[in-house]
Amino acid sequence: MTVATPAATKLTNYINGQWAESRAADWQDVVNPATGEVLARVPLADGAEVGRAIEAAAAAYPDWRRTPPEDRIQPLFKLKQLLEEHVDELGRIITQENGKTFVEGKAELRRAIENVEVACGMPMMMQGYNLEDVARGIDETMIRQPLGVVAAITPFNFPGMIPFWFLPYAIACGNTFILKPSERVPLTMRRAFELLEQCGLPKGVVNLVNGGKAAVDALLDHPKVRAISFVGSTPVAKYVYARAGANGKRAQCQGGAKNHVIILPDADMQMATQIISDSAFGCAGQRCLAVSVAVTVGAAQKTFRDSITDAAAKLPVGNGLDEGVQMGPVITPQSKSRIESLIGVGEKQGAKVLLDGRGARISRHEAGNFVKPTVLDGVSAASELADTEIFGPVLSLVHASDMDEAMAFLERSAYGNQASLFTSSGSAARRFRYEAPAGNIGINIGVAAPMAYFPFSGWKDSFFGIMHGQGRDAVEFYTEKKVVIERWAKEHSRKF
Repeated sequence: MTVATPAATKLTNYINGQWAESRAADWQDVVNPATGEVLARVPLADGAEVGRAIEAAAAAYPDWRRTPPEDRIQPLFKLKQLLEEHVDELGRIITQENGKTFVEGKAELRRAIENVEVACGMPMMMQGYNLEDVARGIDETMIRQPLGVVAAITPFNFPGMIPFWFLPYAIACGNTFILKPSERVPLTMRRAFELLEQCGLPKGVVNLVNGGKAAVDALLDHPKVRAISFVGSTPVAKYVYARAGANGKRAQCQGGAKNHVIILPDADMQMATQIISDSAFGCAGQRCLAVSVAVTVGAAQKTFRDSITDAAAKLPVGNGLDEGVQMGPVITPQSKSRIESLIGVGEKQGAKVLLDGRGARISRHEAGNFVKPTVLDGVSAASELADTEIFGPVLSLVHASDMDEAMAFLERSAYGNQASLFTSSGSAARRFRYEAPAGNIGINIGVAAPMAYFPFSGWKDSFFGIMHGQGRDAVEFYTEKKVVIERWAKEHSRKF
């Protein structure tokens, strides 16, 4: 007797307060990267389907914009509580569709919740300012008003956190919102929107449309979409930024990264090793703040090289839901092949493979996309690996004779997302903070991820735009300033 395999769940979109079956012609499998199991089928919406979500958001905007900020944040208080109650459930979904460990999945949800908390302060953050008597009898006021319909296009590597860099701020400011999550990991936001349904938001204020490039282009081209938030690779960030700008939209586009850490000889080597190992290999290296290049200075070369290779070799790799696992798979077989190919490129261009993660096979999960931690020593400035974002669990080691040489290595990079320094010297730390060409700086910190009340910064080819995600930058991005200048003539005919 043959038992039929149950058909994978076909995901729906959330438009105008309802879950709507997609009419998409094309669908894609959502695959567990650790097991190869098909978790669901996701629709790749076309422009017409995206257009329905945009029209729903546009119809909801006038009344939502007139809702007092104090009332607009009440659903966010409910959302925070629901996210708290469902952290384990959402963390498990993240692990299943993304591959990171259960602990890492829950940790990113803590950051999502922080952003909801900060957005609850919108009645204060959105305030303007004023001055009486800018001229005799004339007063001037600056007020902030929402834009209208706004959209976010978010990546696979943080399916629970990154959408919340945008959603709570956008709606708290009085905008209506459309999310296009990564088609690789749509399940986390599907569940989050089911929780949003319970929060009392009016129909059309938040919408979710699944899709690929056609959906992205529809959001970029539609005249009723006023602003676009994007996180992904640099080539796509440039594309989104250029097309949004050509259509008169404001945009904030977070791109790729090639993050460096400098280790000075006076660093606490045990602490540096542990923190840098977590940074380079946590989430299988698939995060925009992961350390990719470690620049050792002077005597730190041998001590750090030996300690990081030993630490990386001991990391338990496997299914992120299994007990004791500290690193999961990469997102797709294509990613695995690309990462392994780049390791080979580095080896051919002179790097020594101290720890080789290629060809990894995990018992009971042979269909998974596993690349074990890899350490390459002696990567030259001329190597392709010095500039390529690998986005996998690969750490390149570079040696510098002094801090001047180490800083020069950082400055030549086209990226500027984050950079870190490990030292016990306050003077060296101050110099690094002052001169390092990156938007997020860590001192004895491996992943310099700003709290929700600070902007998630980025420089050079790591960011395109003016205002970043999170905190006050989010308020500035999702509002426009209006300056009102008033004079009232005296009325001599009436006495008050």
